[in-house]
Amino acid sequence: MSYFNTACMVRRSKLLVVFMAALFGATTLINNITDYTAYAEYIGRIISMSDTVGNDSRRYRAISSPLFHHRFYWALISLETIFTCSCVVGTYQLYRKLDAPLREFHEAKKFAISGFITGIFTYQVFYNIILNEWFDLEYSKQANAFEWAQTQIQYMFFGMIYLLAARDT
Repeated sequence: MSYFNTACMVRRSKLLVVFMAALFGATTLINNITDYTAYAEYIGRIISMSDTVGNDSRRYRAISSPLFHHRFYWALISLETIFTCSCVVGTYQLYRKLDAPLREFHEAKKFAISGFITGIFTYQVFYNIILNEWFDLEYSKQANAFEWAQTQIQYMFFGMIYLLAARDT
């Protein structure tokens, strides 16, 4: 395959989209693990609704158990690990098949798809549904991660669409 034709550039751009998701996942994991205390406290404040302003009628939802806060945070880290590892393997698989026939390149997408869907699931369920809708993250006086999560979901969603929709010829 010629290195400067459209099909080659499309394949390389798909590789780059998956690589950027893997890079995002790796840096997020490094932050979450190396600064565990700060992020665990942040998650704990949201779940305990300790710095939520307004909406006093929903305070019954608050969970003040530090054990639950840590378990929730480790579940989040575990899903982010699956997302990151899938995207890393997906990047490698796509790289290996850059010059392969169309069918082989298409089959190499499965780990990237798994990574994207795991990332979408993680940020949609954990941040948008649980933290934002149930524990009122958007009403937190502290830094609000709702828009951040939205940005990640959008990138992964459109990245997955691009990975699957554009022709790899």
